[in-house]
Amino acid sequence: MSLRLTPFAAPLLLALGAALLAACSSLPWAAGKTPDGARASVAILETTDVHANVLSYDYYKLKPDPSLGYERTATLIRRARAEFPNTFLFDSGDTIQGSVLADYQALVKPVTCAQELAVYQAMDAMGYDGGTAGNHEFNYGLRFLSQVTGTPMNVDGGHDNRCAGPHFPLVLANVYSARDGKPIFKPWTVVTRRIEAYTADGSKLSVPLKVGIIGFTPPPIMAWDKQNLEGKVTVSGVVEAAQKYLPELEAQHPDLIVAILHGGLNTAPYTPDMENAGWYLAGVPGIDALLLGHSHAEFPGPRYAGLKEVDAQRGLVRGVPAVMADFFGKDLGVIRLVLDRKNGRWVVDREESHSEVRRICGKPGGPNKSGLQAVECVPADPAIAPLVQQAHEAAIAYVNTPIGESTLRLSSHFADEGNMTALAPVNAAQIDYVRTELPRSHPELAGVPVLSAAAAFRTGFGGPDDYTDVAPGPLTLRSAADLYFYPNTLAAVKIDGAGLKTWLEKSAERFNRIDPAKAGEQALINSRYTGYNFDQIQGGIHYVIDVSKPVGQRITALTFQGKPVEPGQPFVVVTNNYRASGGGHFPGLDGGNIVLAAPDGTREILAKWIERKKQIGAKELEPTSWKFAPLKTRGPVVFTGASGKQDVAREAGLTNIRQLKDHGDGTATYAINLSR
Repeated sequence: MSLRLTPFAAPLLLALGAALLAACSSLPWAAGKTPDGARASVAILETTDVHANVLSYDYYKLKPDPSLGYERTATLIRRARAEFPNTFLFDSGDTIQGSVLADYQALVKPVTCAQELAVYQAMDAMGYDGGTAGNHEFNYGLRFLSQVTGTPMNVDGGHDNRCAGPHFPLVLANVYSARDGKPIFKPWTVVTRRIEAYTADGSKLSVPLKVGIIGFTPPPIMAWDKQNLEGKVTVSGVVEAAQKYLPELEAQHPDLIVAILHGGLNTAPYTPDMENAGWYLAGVPGIDALLLGHSHAEFPGPRYAGLKEVDAQRGLVRGVPAVMADFFGKDLGVIRLVLDRKNGRWVVDREESHSEVRRICGKPGGPNKSGLQAVECVPADPAIAPLVQQAHEAAIAYVNTPIGESTLRLSSHFADEGNMTALAPVNAAQIDYVRTELPRSHPELAGVPVLSAAAAFRTGFGGPDDYTDVAPGPLTLRSAADLYFYPNTLAAVKIDGAGLKTWLEKSAERFNRIDPAKAGEQALINSRYTGYNFDQIQGGIHYVIDVSKPVGQRITALTFQGKPVEPGQPFVVVTNNYRASGGGHFPGLDGGNIVLAAPDGTREILAKWIERKKQIGAKELEPTSWKFAPLKTRGPVVFTGASGKQDVAREAGLTNIRQLKDHGDGTATYAINLSR
């Protein structure tokens, strides 16, 4: 049976259809407008401080390490995207430097203009929406940074052509070319994506969301990378840059503004050169979410509990949702923003919004076959490893190049307690280099004693495997990279005896003050003072650290070649460009007393020294230069280290150390008898 319209019915139906269409078009979302009362949930995902750890692999021990690696972070990213229908993914910097793979692609066999860095290949596979540059992005120089980020830069040595780089925008508002005063990266940009939203009656909408991003790096890069940056770029404070460029960004009428800061939280009085200015940045009007980094810590988390106007549980800084995702690909930061449509614009519901850090590895579970507590880690994303396999294998082949041999175990286990076997080769190589090079530029300093400062970079901060531990036998370039973890260049400063004592006093802040009369356990190590700032100095000096004394009064004896050091006695101390230029805030070290700024990297200097020596033994290395003052305590003085390493202590002559308790997770509590 067919339906036939009469001459009168046809116009009626046409009129009815037109009326329905008109009614639909009058609905605000049908006309491209999002109605007031609508609500949306958006997840801002963050990685930070990946440091080119693309794979879950330890290049120093040549074995897989499931506790780190971007390939596992990628799994968390995919899971978060499955959980949240609306996501944006950003990176907060320190991305291109920090692993053997990074050094290989930057220093050994640099990528060409047409090649993309392995870490960016991996990140592109996950589809980022933007990122910023951290301080370590500048370690390989502006020319390399310009090339690998695909960013033409009008700076001395920069690329003026566009090379292969990440497939997402990098923004940086507080670093400017010394030539024209303009930012070397775009200071901000706007990312637009359609998201799901819902009206008050539950109707589902698909609407555009414009997210503005603005980036910042730590201003002290001018000191830390002085050799790469001086005269080429200038830097402004984080707050000043935000105040300068946020009005430009706001003029684009974004729905949200996300500040991406490679920095942490510090409530000390603000200065334009503040390293961790996140607390102050959160107070700049207009910022809806804050991504943090640099501090190698988790926020929200207990480290920031009690900080003024900071909710360390929900992840709010001065009311602004914020997150920091630790380091080395160990975590994914997630900010869940709830958006309400009011007066024609999206408004963040800060009562409903919160942040969290998701780890690639959970808490220890039951014991495994070795008796240790098994740790559950997410699997690696299978798409990542094939992208970087060729570069990964080439890096492994490179670090296995033989350079010599050692008759000693060179270890940073118990470096805080007096085992200097991993530091003595660094100090010996640095002294040898400066004694050769310094007279050429400063013949007047030829007779000044040369000392050397080195710190253990790997002291368990990253877990029970995060130690340097080179077994007796063949040494390779991998060994040199293990002994000297960072790609610093060598620098030497001229100081006097008073400055030397001040340097050692600052280093001694690594220890808590110990009360001999206290009956309970006391922790030896001040966990808030990072291990890489505990400089241990050699070159004919000897000193005593009394941990019962207050900060600033702990160096109770200081001699050079057996005689007390006089306050005005001159010394040249070899260190790295970071320390000599003010890194770590050591008194008297601000770059003004540098007498030698070497173009060579300390790691390379160490490797060449080992090649020349061919064999390292006790006669090539100076014994430990310091000791604790004898101190009899009522209760035990304890510290945490990797479990089962008491033999390492004994080999180093530390017979006053004993393991108290194995925690079952690769770590243990040790006691040190300071009376011996």
